[in-house]
Amino acid sequence: MELYLIRHGIAEDKGLGIKDEERSLTKEGRQKTEKVAQKLVKLGLNFDLILTSPLVRARQTAEILIAEKLSSKLEESSHLAHDGQISSWLKDWLEPRNYSQNTQLALVGHEPDLTNWAEILLWGEVKGSLVLKKAGMIGIKLPETGSPLGRSQMFWLTPPKYLL
Repeated sequence: MELYLIRHGIAEDKGLGIKDEERSLTKEGRQKTEKVAQKLVKLGLNFDLILTSPLVRARQTAEILIAEKLSSKLEESSHLAHDGQISSWLKDWLEPRNYSQNTQLALVGHEPDLTNWAEILLWGEVKGSLVLKKAGMIGIKLPETGSPLGRSQMFWLTPPKYLL
């Protein structure tokens, strides 16, 4: 199985009298995210499912991916909101669904959570080594059997500037 961890696009600044969970993508954020999505389509990507954080900016990013036809399925998961734990997501969401090995899932969320999840999948612990820019993506291949924690392989780490 392949997981594509996608950070939401550029959003409104914190502290503008807007609750964090209600911050929207900016015009620039929408435009860049649309261009990134269009490039992913040209590269032949197609996700079996896009799973998104319930926060507005992540949901808007996921909706752009859907609009560009990167998937026809979108679901929301509270596990992808701030401070979500990968172990809970694996146990409560991924394992019960028993996806096939050729499944491609896109997870749209936030930092530092997505890089923490990636590092736990790769090395079994958070090292603070990966950087995921807004509208950037990390691709991780999960092992066919057993726990993916510390046993997965990264095959993609792309900042958006290489996709624009």
